[in-house]
Amino acid sequence: MRKVMIIGAVGAGKSTLVKALMGEQEAAVKTQSLVFHDWLIDTPGEYSENPLYYRSLMATSHQAAAILLIQDATRDRNYFPPGFSGGFPIPAIGAVTKIDHPKADPDRAVSLLRSSLPQGEILLTSAAGGEGIAELKELLLGMMNR
Repeated sequence: MRKVMIIGAVGAGKSTLVKALMGEQEAAVKTQSLVFHDWLIDTPGEYSENPLYYRSLMATSHQAAAILLIQDATRDRNYFPPGFSGGFPIPAIGAVTKIDHPKADPDRAVSLLRSSLPQGEILLTSAAGGEGIAELKELLLGMMNR
């Protein structure tokens, strides 16, 4: 079965989001290498922050049905280059994480992510509060079955 590959900056909430999507309760730990779950691939944040790792992301995408780009709502910069999602041979969507954080600015996060993801849905999520998790999971599972 092809999986969904999750890509985002260090500390953006990728592993915590993976835990929420998988229904796991334990705290997330820093991802040091590619981690293959049942239907998800968790990537280290360094892979999106350093262009030297883009080749690894591209190679891994051939095992995936879709890409999920993550943007942290508390950050004021995008770690993906413009049009980043277009470099992959599979569909891409986005998710904004940490929308319930006191310093979150979801509108800014969507705007930042949109520069790297010109097309495709962007969902607002909170792994801590559960907001948007069920909708995101349904969308991702649907993308895998296309």
